[in-house]
Amino acid sequence: MPPVRRRHGTALPLVIIAGMLVAGCSSTGDFGRLRDDLVTDDIHAWVGRDAAATAGAPISHNNLTDDERTLRDLAFPLIEPPYDRQRWDAVVYEYGINHFLKRTAWTIDTVAYSAHLQATYHRSSTARYNQLIDDMRNDIVRIEPFFQIARRVLDLDRRREAAMQYVADLSPVERNNALARISENSLTIAWVYHSLEARCAAYRYALEHLTVAEPEPVAAEADRILRELQQQVAANQIVAVPHLAALPLQVATD
Repeated sequence: MPPVRRRHGTALPLVIIAGMLVAGCSSTGDFGRLRDDLVTDDIHAWVGRDAAATAGAPISHNNLTDDERTLRDLAFPLIEPPYDRQRWDAVVYEYGINHFLKRTAWTIDTVAYSAHLQATYHRSSTARYNQLIDDMRNDIVRIEPFFQIARRVLDLDRRREAAMQYVADLSPVERNNALARISENSLTIAWVYHSLEARCAAYRYALEHLTVAEPEPVAAEADRILRELQQQVAANQIVAVPHLAALPLQVATD
């Protein structure tokens, strides 16, 4: 199947979803990644747009740079709840079709992850602890690549902003689109940091309640990994996390 292009709108992805329902298959492949036949270059372009929209900031019409595209690709698995990766409708979230849900994604239910671990399809207490440990380790592995590209994007944005002062014939539209993209990038990074903090709180809640309900020696290892995750998150607060409100989406046109 050829890649699905976003310019066709939502109809084609929805057709894909319907086909998967009929076939009884999932939109995700190995390790919770979206199947290769559903991936496009700009599949996560909506991440920056929705981060800006949630903050009431303008949206840029500029094309994404390679680094900006990678930033959004690496951001997605860190803002999506870890227990949603095998949902049948994961493709909806990958494509950002359901924008209402995306704009409320800054609010994370701390208790939901614990409820997921307590679900009956986990066969044993050990399996629940192992799932918790795996999810935390996956976050740890993803942190360094994301914040490495995030620092590079922020550096290039500082250079971009400085260069704008020396372009005499820069139009207002060009200036506003550039400034909007700088804001989108920063808000994307802030979204990831906010999500990681919320994940740590959810993991802590789940571990504490699991330890009371089903004590196992492996709980000590889970606590060690959680502390490691918290340390990495704290070391990567490279942008301010804004106070967000559900404000109307704006476009940088003037």
